Amino acid sequence: MKHIKKIITIIAVVAIGMLIFSQFSSSTKGTAQGDKILNLSVASEPIMDPAFVTDSYSMPMIKNIFEGLTRPTNEGEIVPAMAESWDVSEDGKTYTFHLRDDIFWNNGDPVTASDFEFSWRRIINPETGAPNASKMFIIEGAEAYFMGEGSEEDVKINAIDEQTFEVTLAEPAPYFIELTARQTTMMPVHPATVEVDGSWATEAGEQFVSNGPFNFVEWNHNGDYTLEKNQEYWDADNVDLDGVYVSIIEDPMTANMSFEQGNIDFIGIPFNTIPADAIDGYRENDELDVTEIGATYKYKLNTIDEVMSNVNIRRALSLAINRQELIDNVVKGEQTPALGGIAPTVEGFEEDRGYFEDADYDTAREYLTQGMEELGYDDATAMPIVIQTNDNDSHMAVAQFIQNEWERELGVQATIETAEINVHFESMSQLNYQVGRIGPTVDFNSAYAFLDHYYAAGNGQNRTGWENEEYQQILDEVLFEEDESVQRDMYLKAEEILMNEMPFIPIYYYSNPQVVNDRVEGLFVDGMVDVQLKEVTITE
Repeated sequence: MKHIKKIITIIAVVAIGMLIFSQFSSSTKGTAQGDKILNLSVASEPIMDPAFVTDSYSMPMIKNIFEGLTRPTNEGEIVPAMAESWDVSEDGKTYTFHLRDDIFWNNGDPVTASDFEFSWRRIINPETGAPNASKMFIIEGAEAYFMGEGSEEDVKINAIDEQTFEVTLAEPAPYFIELTARQTTMMPVHPATVEVDGSWATEAGEQFVSNGPFNFVEWNHNGDYTLEKNQEYWDADNVDLDGVYVSIIEDPMTANMSFEQGNIDFIGIPFNTIPADAIDGYRENDELDVTEIGATYKYKLNTIDEVMSNVNIRRALSLAINRQELIDNVVKGEQTPALGGIAPTVEGFEEDRGYFEDADYDTAREYLTQGMEELGYDDATAMPIVIQTNDNDSHMAVAQFIQNEWERELGVQATIETAEINVHFESMSQLNYQVGRIGPTVDFNSAYAFLDHYYAAGNGQNRTGWENEEYQQILDEVLFEEDESVQRDMYLKAEEILMNEMPFIPIYYYSNPQVVNDRVEGLFVDGMVDVQLKEVTITE
């Protein structure tokens, strides 16, 4: 997700530029087979193994190539998918899923309960190294097994027979069915394929066995990839698209030009974002649609770094940002300033909770003075601070705004470093950064989902090195609390700890400015940033 002296020269340059762009854009049109091809673009190479995906560009595509026990609809309803029904025990902990009769992998093999057992156990196997294994810790025995403190036999994931899959949770979780629809860690993989070839997900084609509405048929690395309708899919009769062509365009300005040329059909999250400079034009033409999504644009802070280990420095940097000015003049997408850890998409958390004020420069300077004394710095300019972001003009514009804020109000001279997006996220996962941009989504729309990322330093979505015993205790206990008002108070207490400790700087709650080609119907991005390509139709 920036001295020609003679008029004739200007005309020549423009003409050449248009020719070059025309040649480029014509090469980005869909190449999947069939008449109804949806053309999209994303900003980075995909990761296509459900066990290893962490980026927001790959997740929506994986959920259309693979299918879990349930799936969400455009209306937000969670409906049967691989499972046609399920039962829940009286204590709310044991779920028994009954799989359909007519479900197959795209190579013709039947999808079985054993496939789900294999796939889920694979995620929590320590040898797999799945970065989001902690998302499965809701299952009884999963955390102990992953941490080397329990046996695999004690993990309550079992195929009772080929069509009956049983899971027992560590504690009741009313949102569990939504997790089976949205978490990539709960997507099944084909056991024989995974066991035979460890690199099965690094190329598209016949060896890429999947069970969703679309097959992953071609992948030109760093260029494009192609999906085609899966004729083996149980609900193939209700899939209108013949295929999806996805071009990999890292620069949002280039992606936007491609959209304007009619070569891609949609621009907005979770694909390429609309450049800030283009938003006003789409708004004036009444083409822009803006929706809320459950995500926060933030700067995570590496709390094991010498400078960022100081909580007062972290607080100072957070308070010395004018979020509303950033939104109004830089990002321009009708976002909301983020002054907490839970997005306003969650019921009961729509209003500001008063943890700190936007652009509170005076308090920021007080925190900075205290933090510098504790670290032994006499001069703010001598304190090294590096903002790391992926190589994207929009994110660079945000970084430059914040860099200027910190220098003007605090005297801090931060530098900005950029990296290719997957390199950027990997360095953050390895805590090889200081201040890092990220915009993570959640798997279900709950306060718990936003807070759980920071439950433990080892969580795949944490990326800060921070954890807090009192915070953990609250999240452990809240799952057993049935009174919703008491539960909300517990969430507020946990959020207060998070905002006091400030392992990340919340900047704004995401909105999703988006524009879709008139020929496309049913392309909808929900609040959890899921897209149901099986519901998309082409009208031309």
